[in-house]
Amino acid sequence: MMNPVPTNGYCVVTGAANGLGKAFALELAGRNLNTLLIDLPGNGLQELCSYIHQKYSVLSYCFECDLTKKEQVLELGTSISEQYPVFMLINNVGTGGSMRFEEAGVDYLDRIIQLNIMATTLLTRQLIPNMLAQKKAYILNVSSMAAFSPIGYKTIYPASKIFVHYFSRSLYQEYKNTNLFVSVVNPGPMKTNPEVTRRIEMQGFFSHWGVMSPAKVAAISIRQLLKRDTLIMLSFINGLDWLVLKLVPIYIRLPLLSRAIKKELAVI
Repeated sequence: MMNPVPTNGYCVVTGAANGLGKAFALELAGRNLNTLLIDLPGNGLQELCSYIHQKYSVLSYCFECDLTKKEQVLELGTSISEQYPVFMLINNVGTGGSMRFEEAGVDYLDRIIQLNIMATTLLTRQLIPNMLAQKKAYILNVSSMAAFSPIGYKTIYPASKIFVHYFSRSLYQEYKNTNLFVSVVNPGPMKTNPEVTRRIEMQGFFSHWGVMSPAKVAAISIRQLLKRDTLIMLSFINGLDWLVLKLVPIYIRLPLLSRAIKKELAVI
């Protein structure tokens, strides 16, 4: 397969040690692209970089830091731009969960805000000058189908993901006449780890609608990003979900979605 992008630059992937982030890292390596992988210390990131280098014969470097910390995000962006030419940024890092709002601790709420909103925004800001200096450059932000409806018992998670969605579409418009292309993907449920799998199983029938593996999501996302698809729909089901969430009145979809999450909480 011919690569439509240069291979002497680097692709940055956040939240790269596990789940969808790891799938992105492996998909990029399989396309003969060099990677800069970011995750928390102790998550096996160094082992993943070594594996990628040995298996795919591409360059892969790891950056271990806490993306909930503003200072670390800013330092990371500066450090990367001083050392490496970056032509692709995948803002994959994010977190969520299900909980009654009055039971959610401040640290729990703050972590969602910092990872889903702050880290994505500031790392993008830090790396855009680097990417504008390349021949071609791409940003892929990972939002969620949850971005298209509020959901009780998830509270700020859907709000944080609609931020990612609008942020991405706005960036696309701002940079569409430059070398920098911006896209967003809104995956539905993915069984990325045992805890997420457990929560999906608890939510009943609708949670299984359109479930995809991280590897498949990563493969389709990268393919469509390089085709300059501004809003990536992963499958017919993904597109149908988006259409339903757009067309069904909020007074119908809000209680339906919230009821599924409440069912999950009832059995925890």
